Amino acid sequence: MSIKTKAVVLASSAVVLLFMVVGGMDGVRASSNDGAYRQLQVYSEVLSRVRSEYVEEPNIPVVTAGALHGLLESLDANSSYLSAAEYTEYKSHQTEGKADIGAAVSKRFGYASVISVIPGGPADKAALQDTDIIEAIEGKSTREMSVGEVRNLLSGEPGSNVTVSLVRARRAEPQKVVITREVVNIPPVTDKMLEDGIAVIQVDAFSKGKSQEIANKIKALQKSGAKKLVLDLRNCAEGDETEGIATANLLLNHGTITYLQGQKYPREAFNADPAKAITNLPVVVLVNKGTAGPAEIVAAAVLENARGDVVGDKTFGDGSIQKTMELPDGSALILSIAKYYTPTGKAIQDTAVTPNVMVADTDEDGPVPDEDENTTPADDATKKAQPPQPDQQMLKAIEVLKSRTT
Repeated sequence: MSIKTKAVVLASSAVVLLFMVVGGMDGVRASSNDGAYRQLQVYSEVLSRVRSEYVEEPNIPVVTAGALHGLLESLDANSSYLSAAEYTEYKSHQTEGKADIGAAVSKRFGYASVISVIPGGPADKAALQDTDIIEAIEGKSTREMSVGEVRNLLSGEPGSNVTVSLVRARRAEPQKVVITREVVNIPPVTDKMLEDGIAVIQVDAFSKGKSQEIANKIKALQKSGAKKLVLDLRNCAEGDETEGIATANLLLNHGTITYLQGQKYPREAFNADPAKAITNLPVVVLVNKGTAGPAEIVAAAVLENARGDVVGDKTFGDGSIQKTMELPDGSALILSIAKYYTPTGKAIQDTAVTPNVMVADTDEDGPVPDEDENTTPADDATKKAQPPQPDQQMLKAIEVLKSRTT
């Protein structure tokens, strides 16, 4: 057997293995198997044509790795294939320092995308914004990276630097920005009282213990005379889904909060426990494009249980759990095995959460700045020193609450 033939056999075997893992060939119906095998035949034909007719001798392992990367990333942003070398590096990062840039990152349009930044963190200091596209990290295109690789490269030892190339709306060229990694501390939950007994609680991330923090704030505000509540979850994208579920339960005394389900993951429903509900005040949840994950669970639960209104812009759409599967050659799959669903059965990751009162993010409504290739995100921070514009989303939330009776 020639070296070329061995390479093709090896490549095809890798794809067969992948189909077996993704499709669960051992237990699915014969018709499903037939479909998978038909697609495998197509892949084998394409691979054969590439090997025999491409303009030059292809690097079969690279071609196969590219096919595997594409297959997994076509499923969703959180699923990925890691080659043996990539998986080794991925595991090594798991034991390193937990400093990072203080930003929630996923993939959109093929590249890494900033969902939101933590106030006071390194990304915030470097003037990164939600919707920024990270085109490259340390000169390497993020188009070729999985979400896991992106997050690994952005994390590291405290005090170390990472260089990213940002693509921003209305800018002609990517801008290089150096960010110093830090151990990021999530800001505490904040609150304030407005007119007419309207209280505002702002949450930046649903890290461990945040639901209890929010509970304490609600109790204190009610004692201080709060009659209505705004829960501000804008640019809140990180944290633990269990904290989001617990927070929703503070507001709900009945109904389904969310449920998990996958092809081989039995439905697991999270229902409101009446004993854990602490308030029946009228409530509005504020969201925007930087709202993701646990915060989306809260917003969807409030909206679809008719507990209150959701005001703002459509959320990001992120809610699933992953499983890492090591393969015999040292490579690995990171595969989404279940998604979080809203009470009415919408997959949050697929549909996001659409407010019943839509108000676009105000930063998209402002004047278009002059393009300047030499302008950096740090320069943009200087422009933010201008007088603040009215928070239209908050104003609408207050208006909605004022129209509701207690």
